[in-house]
Amino acid sequence: MARPLRIEYPGAFYHVTSRGNEQKDVFKSRADREKFLSYLESATHRYSAVIHAYCLMSNHYHLILETPAGNLSQIMRHINGAYTTYFNVKRKRAGHLFQGRFKAILVEADEYATELSRYIHLNPVRADIVTRPEDYQWSSYRYYIGASKTPEWLNTSFILGYFGKRTTKAGEKYRQFAEDLIGSEYESPLKDTVGSSILGNAGFVEEITAVHVQAKQADRNIPALRQLARRPSPEEIIDAVKHEIENEKLARQMSIHICHKYSGAKLREIGDLFNVKETAIAESSRRFSLKMNEDKKLWKMMDYVRKTLKI
Repeated sequence: MARPLRIEYPGAFYHVTSRGNEQKDVFKSRADREKFLSYLESATHRYSAVIHAYCLMSNHYHLILETPAGNLSQIMRHINGAYTTYFNVKRKRAGHLFQGRFKAILVEADEYATELSRYIHLNPVRADIVTRPEDYQWSSYRYYIGASKTPEWLNTSFILGYFGKRTTKAGEKYRQFAEDLIGSEYESPLKDTVGSSILGNAGFVEEITAVHVQAKQADRNIPALRQLARRPSPEEIIDAVKHEIENEKLARQMSIHICHKYSGAKLREIGDLFNVKETAIAESSRRFSLKMNEDKKLWKMMDYVRKTLKI
């Protein structure tokens, strides 16, 4: 089996998920969920993990976590390993509980932390388990909106800091931020992941690739390395978009967005190509993402272009 690309360094920020083997439930009772949360807590004490958000579903879980010590693999061995041992002993079973290796995506926090937290907090709503995220007990959402006292091991301040300095006001704004998407179709921020491993703008991907990935290039058993190595050029992106979208204005907006997220070109280079300042590229890309969340047809067009470019 091909190994996943693991990028680990001090201060790295990740979205982590792990699913039950054969899609089977990994949480069968309240006690199971409470035990799993206890391992999140112990990971913060023993391995300096910073847990920013979580959501425990029946057969999988989502985490947003930070590694000040650059030790993601160690943290996840503790969490998944300890929980598997607990689960197996309790039910007198043996073998793997989780399906293969955990999946970890390195995230540019300033660009995606808020969107990712909203996405995982709305997971129970998308699954039709509850109609409102605060009604689901096994996520960190209630702590974000001030509906429950936040445990000491959970760090809500980083993400809430994007919504204001005062905790109460920030919580209110975060609630509105989450509720804005309830009842509507929206694109997962994880769709912007490059090489199945990195989520961030072109500059972030370029920096991580140069500093943390290139040394691994000799290992051909990591598919994500091959994906990172063959990112489409801005010219290829523009051509692919033109074949799908006749409206020049819309084609330009989509081209800027894809170039920003997937080409690896510097902002200055993209700006020169579209005759705009480099500071306008990220903002234009962000606005297009919001536009796609509100337009199902545009979302499908974007998905088609992505498949054409194999990104």
